[in-house]
Amino acid sequence: MNTATASLNASLGYAKCAEAACFHCGLAVPQQQTITAQIDGARREFCCIGCQSVCAAIYEAGLQGFYQRTPQGILLAPPPTPPGNLTLYDLDDIQGEFVNELGETRSLYLLIEGMHCAACVWLIEKSMATLPGIVQASINLTGKRLSVRWDNRQIKLSEIIRRLGEIGYNAVPYDPEAVAGVLKKQNRALLLRLIFAGFATANIMLVAIALYSGADQGEFRQLFHWVGLALATPTLFYSGGHFFRGAWTGIKQLHLTMDVPIVIGTSLTYLYSTYVTLAKPVTGEVYFDTVINLIFVILIGRYLEGSFKQQAMLSTQRLMDLQPRVATVMRNGQEQVVPVRAVQIGEIVLIKPGANIPVDGVVCEGSSAVDEAMLSGESLPVAKQVDSNVSAGTVNGSGMLLVRTACALNDTALARIIRLVEEAQSSKAPIQRIADRIVPWFIFVTLLLAAATFVGWLPVNLETALMAATSVLIITCPCALGMATPLSIAVASGLGARRGILIKNGETLETLSGVTHFVFDKTGTLTQGRMQVHQITVLPHFKAQEMLRQVAALERYAEHGVAQAILKEAEVRGITRAEAQDFSYAPGYGVRGTVDGVEVLAGTAAWLVRNGISINVELQRQVAELEQRAMTCVHLAVGHEQVGYIALADELRPDAKVLIENLRAMGMRLTLLSGDRKAVAESVAAQLGGMDVIAEVLPQDKDQVIQSLQQRGEKVAMVGDGINDAPALIRADVGIAVGSGTDVSVESASIVLTGSELDKVRQAMLLSRRTLHTIRQNIILSLTYNAVMVPLAMMGLVTPLVAAIAMPVSSLLVIGNAARLRNILERNS
Repeated sequence: MNTATASLNASLGYAKCAEAACFHCGLAVPQQQTITAQIDGARREFCCIGCQSVCAAIYEAGLQGFYQRTPQGILLAPPPTPPGNLTLYDLDDIQGEFVNELGETRSLYLLIEGMHCAACVWLIEKSMATLPGIVQASINLTGKRLSVRWDNRQIKLSEIIRRLGEIGYNAVPYDPEAVAGVLKKQNRALLLRLIFAGFATANIMLVAIALYSGADQGEFRQLFHWVGLALATPTLFYSGGHFFRGAWTGIKQLHLTMDVPIVIGTSLTYLYSTYVTLAKPVTGEVYFDTVINLIFVILIGRYLEGSFKQQAMLSTQRLMDLQPRVATVMRNGQEQVVPVRAVQIGEIVLIKPGANIPVDGVVCEGSSAVDEAMLSGESLPVAKQVDSNVSAGTVNGSGMLLVRTACALNDTALARIIRLVEEAQSSKAPIQRIADRIVPWFIFVTLLLAAATFVGWLPVNLETALMAATSVLIITCPCALGMATPLSIAVASGLGARRGILIKNGETLETLSGVTHFVFDKTGTLTQGRMQVHQITVLPHFKAQEMLRQVAALERYAEHGVAQAILKEAEVRGITRAEAQDFSYAPGYGVRGTVDGVEVLAGTAAWLVRNGISINVELQRQVAELEQRAMTCVHLAVGHEQVGYIALADELRPDAKVLIENLRAMGMRLTLLSGDRKAVAESVAAQLGGMDVIAEVLPQDKDQVIQSLQQRGEKVAMVGDGINDAPALIRADVGIAVGSGTDVSVESASIVLTGSELDKVRQAMLLSRRTLHTIRQNIILSLTYNAVMVPLAMMGLVTPLVAAIAMPVSSLLVIGNAARLRNILERNS
């Protein structure tokens, strides 16, 4: 037995003799299923066929040094189950999602399951080195990733993954450049072209200086022309190849892009200069320096644009970075580090102090305080104990937690937030769709203006006409117009996500900025949503305890907050639950059923009247007084007599009044929409400083109230908890669901506010207004730039080089203006 395994067996106390532990992983060997094999001349015992196969493969490859390199105390664990249908990974369509290039030599990252220590790194790298066709293989132990480059003619990806499985590791392709990675890759390729263009620019300037200094009249004139051609040709077709591909793609799709005028301008200048070089006319100058300088300066602008875009889009990447790649799972009583996507629902995950929580789940052991600021925007840590929910991406405090996994990786709150942000960033607001329709026509007009400029200057001379037309082609910039909206939406949605404001699409931002009327649900939105029984009043010949027992028997079948409060009160008083028959429930009215052989009703006064029960005048007077104090009263009846009531109170959220005052100061009309008694709703409205009240509205009728407001010309935002407000949230121009903690599952709302801070409603409104203002600024900026610069270029007052410098400046201004949105909430918190 290897020494590392022996030491581990002794320390863990698996057995008192070597034969009781697996030779490979050190786990106990089942007595009824002992598997043996000849390894290195000795008979060894294994816990499973997987360990026996892996150990045999390691020794056959001459890599038994792996066992000596395994640190003492490290549990190897049996090999994971390899993925099925490995040959699918050999298909180019599948590999295209992961590899950099589908050439003869390919490279990608593999996420490795079952890797624990430096010994695993040694084993994998040595094993890969023995395979034919492997060009390079290196391990990132922290990220559990293998970077592998291979010759696809000699070995297939499925064979690489199969080999890893043979030595005990499960591997699946992993994309290391998710989200922002595409922009990174593009910027890297752009940087290489930029460097080459910079080299050519430095050299062509020497030629240009010589020609402008008089060499254009001497014996070296032709030599310098040929040198210019030699430098301009690779610069145009390599460094400028990106523009040619973009132009050709646009033309094929019948969609003019900004690359078209750039290609036309640089190509015409290059062709004219080539003609002068080859034909050697008596008059005529070469403009190879202009071609190279144009490409160099435009590439600088494109590179800076790409860098700024990457920064603007990093909000999603930052959210993705919150998700740990591995988790410590308790399996067979032992800690095992596995890739987080390998964690199964129901498995127990160990969360150490200070660690990022890798899964959504329920605490089954331990207590701690968890920092949820990254997801919900809550500034203070949230206490967690047994039965508390925790979310992936949040940070554990000083306590140790055992968490039972509740959902798969793709269904966590963090994953849903990321999807919402991505959807918002990829969506288009109505104002953007208008801009998208303008851009192709804008470019078409640019081509016409360039042609008119060329024709207009041609009587002067060909060179002046060519330079003026090229300036027009280069200086026009619809890029800024095209970026004005999507970039602002990307920045705003990312900023909102970091503050717990999840915006589902760009249209929502535009619509919210024009909202004139806010409608609020009461319970769970402006109030805490945690109703508590304040008092129970019954007629003298009835007992409050017995009445509560009977009502609780009915309310156990209801789901609203009043029912939960009554059930909790019965539990606190230690009341044994009764059984109810013939139960019926009318939403917005109450419940009815038979308990202990008598009919019991609980609900509104209208519910009792609807069932033929007269209202007790004295009880009604008491109820009216309590409702004036914002208490909700449940009327009780036994048989055909009203016998009492239960008064419940629900406290206002601490920041509700401040929110209402802020919205009122912004000029918003405000309405409280509630199914509660009018007196209760009016009392709540008075505590908030006054607002319109529409009360005693059934859940299914709330959307009709919203519709009536819209028919009066109002643009309505409905703010609710998303539980019984779904129809109203959908009907409203903007539906805002106030969540709790990291709940982002409200499908009916167009904006979801995680956490419990009501001020996020104001922040969302502020963000939408500033975003639309920024979009309009960017569009005006783009149109103004073109309105000023294009006439100057047509008049011959702008050279192609100056045009190349000015063109990206407008785009950079738009990007910088959009980036300013990142500070808007900090300044107005």
